[in-house]
Amino acid sequence: MTRTSTTTPVGWYRLVWPIIRRFDPETAHGIALRLLACGIMPPVGGENPASLAIRAMGLAFANPVGLAAGFDKNAVAARHLPRLGFGFGEVGGVTPRPQVGNPRPRLFRLDGDFGAINRMGFNNEGEAAVALRVRTARQPGFPLGVNLASNSDSEAPAEDFVRLVQGFAPIADYLTVDVSCPNTKNGRMFQDPVRLDDLLQRLLAARGGHRTPMLVKLASDLSEAEALAIAEVTMRHGLAGLVVANTSALRPESLTSPHKGERGGLSGRPIYGASTALLAAIRRAVGKDATLVGVGGIFSGEDAYGKIRAGANLLQLYTAMVFRGPAVVGAIKRELTALLARDGFASVADAVGDGSALT
Repeated sequence: MTRTSTTTPVGWYRLVWPIIRRFDPETAHGIALRLLACGIMPPVGGENPASLAIRAMGLAFANPVGLAAGFDKNAVAARHLPRLGFGFGEVGGVTPRPQVGNPRPRLFRLDGDFGAINRMGFNNEGEAAVALRVRTARQPGFPLGVNLASNSDSEAPAEDFVRLVQGFAPIADYLTVDVSCPNTKNGRMFQDPVRLDDLLQRLLAARGGHRTPMLVKLASDLSEAEALAIAEVTMRHGLAGLVVANTSALRPESLTSPHKGERGGLSGRPIYGASTALLAAIRRAVGKDATLVGVGGIFSGEDAYGKIRAGANLLQLYTAMVFRGPAVVGAIKRELTALLARDGFASVADAVGDGSALT
C-alpha cells in the first residue's frame, strides 16, 4: 500500500508550533487541555457532510473521526470536543481509585518520526470524579465512550473492571475494556484468551439491564494469531467489536529520534502500517457486522481512508493533534470526503473493508 501522510501543522497551529515544541510534552498537553476545558479553543472542526455519517454499535455518528483515550483522561474537556470537529470521543483510561501514574518525564515527542512514546501509567482522578463529569458532558448526537483500566497495584484486576462497568454502563454511550496498556503491571494480563474469556463473562453480567456497547482494545504489536484469538473470544461473547490498536512496545528500525529508546508505548506515524495490517486481518476474521475502531498513525484523510478500506467503521487519533494541531480533524474530514467522492462511495459505510488500499 502506498501512503503519503501529511504531517505539517494546520491553520494557526503552524504559528505556535515552534513555541509549543519547546515545552515539555506533558506540560504542553496540560495547557491545551485546560484551554479546551475552558471553552477558549476556537471552533475549527468544519462541517460534517452527509457522506461521513455512519451508524456503528447501534449509535449514530456525524462523522467517523474520534478522539482516542489518553488525551482527556478525566473528562474535563469532553463537552467541548465537538468544537474540534470530532464525531465522538473517548475519555480515560479510568481506574476505580485515583492513580498518580509513573514518575515524570513520562511523555516524549519523537520529532522527525512524527510519533510519541508514553509511559503515563493511567494517571487519572478515579471513577467517582470522572463519572460526575461524564454525566454532564454527554450530549445528543455525540457519542461519548469511557476507557476502562485496572489500578496498577490492584490485587484483583478483574474486580476493578467489574466495578467500572457497573458504574459507567448506565451513563456512557459505550465502554472500552483496555487490556493492552504496556505501562502498568496489570495492563496486558487479559490479552491471554483464557483470562479474557472469564473477564468478559463477568463484565457482561455486570452491565445488568443496560445494553451499553463494549469494545476490547488490542495492542498493535500482537502477532496476527494472538490478535485473532482475542478477537474470537470478544465476538463469541457478543461484544460490539474491537479497537485496533493501542500503542506498541516495539521499536521500528526506522526511528531516528534521540528519545526512541525510552520505555513505554509508541504511537503515531511509526505504527500506522502494523496497526492497519492487523486491522485488515481482524476484519477478514470477524466479518462485516462487528464494529472495528481503527487507531494508530492517522495524520491525514488519506490515512483515515486507508484504515476505513482496511475494515474500520470508526477512527481515533491523538498524536496527530500534537504535530498538526486541533484543526487536523477538520482537514481529515475534508480530505476523506473528497476521497470517497473520487472513488464513487456515497458514504463511509460503503467503503468499510473495501480493501483496495491494501493491495
